[in-house]
Amino acid sequence: MSNSTTPQTVVTFGEIMLRLAPPGFERFLQSPSFVATWGGGEANVAVSVAGFGLPASFVTAVPSNPLADAMIGELRRFNVGTSHIVRGKGRMGVYFVEPGANQRASKVVYDRENSSMALAKPGDFDWNAILENAGWFHTTGITPAISASAADLALESVKAARAKGITVSCDLNYRKNLWKWGKQAHEVMGELVKHVDVVIANEEDCQAALGIQADVDVHSGHLSHDVYRALAEKVVSAHPNIKTLAITLRESKSASHNGWSACLFDGKDFLLSRHYEITHIVDRVGGGDSFAGGLIYGLLTLGSKQEALEFAVAASCLKHSLPGDFNRFSTDEVKTLLKGDGSGRVQR
Repeated sequence: MSNSTTPQTVVTFGEIMLRLAPPGFERFLQSPSFVATWGGGEANVAVSVAGFGLPASFVTAVPSNPLADAMIGELRRFNVGTSHIVRGKGRMGVYFVEPGANQRASKVVYDRENSSMALAKPGDFDWNAILENAGWFHTTGITPAISASAADLALESVKAARAKGITVSCDLNYRKNLWKWGKQAHEVMGELVKHVDVVIANEEDCQAALGIQADVDVHSGHLSHDVYRALAEKVVSAHPNIKTLAITLRESKSASHNGWSACLFDGKDFLLSRHYEITHIVDRVGGGDSFAGGLIYGLLTLGSKQEALEFAVAASCLKHSLPGDFNRFSTDEVKTLLKGDGSGRVQR
């Protein structure tokens, strides 16, 4: 971080999509309508960070059309910088989500082939200008999954940030339905992670994106902390450049009821967060991104890694109560939950 009193910008890079979801908990086209919002891992993180009061900028490629104009206007409403968004060939990516409930799982359908980000390639972005006032750079494993050129571009981005001495974070975010262009996730992500300081993941991400196995049963309703410590040690041992590894611990009891916590390993200390029982999930999509945004905010502003971890878990816990991808909670609201007030009583 700079010695300047003005916080440096958190820059996030990836694809944002038009999100189309049926109203409430309906199935696709049960009613002939969709609720249209915006979503995408890196944009969600930028919105979270900006909502917590830090300067944030989102970088992507979009077409020159009114849909892209509307998306940029929405990000600006959340105080997210958009000045380095590139207009290119292709189209807006779209994803459809059918929120699950009880024993019915959520479903996601991607429609993002030949999107502007899928067609983007190294050299399309001016990283010197983008990173000029940056103190943190964040991307995910989703961008490398959408095309070979996007994978090359993601690697270019983290190398550019690392060359400037900027802290680099990556949420591994393995998406099996996207890795269709030729290479497997572990072939690409293993190289990208060499240029990353802070890795965020769950157990499936570690196994599928990095090829590191763990004996974890996420459907058992109980997760062994010893197993996660062993997994964290394996990841950092295989990638010693990683300074901090955060793993979210989701106990999936049903689509509506999850246990939620996280752990953090910095090569020396293994930290565990408070555990939350989330019993009436409204929308879990974007929950991991809210965790990432909270962790970035916490590591930049709070006094210890334990505090950063607790803030991230509380922020992502609250996100499960909101429809849509974006986190819309302030630091004060997150801190209220951290103080133990999770009763949901009316505040007046």
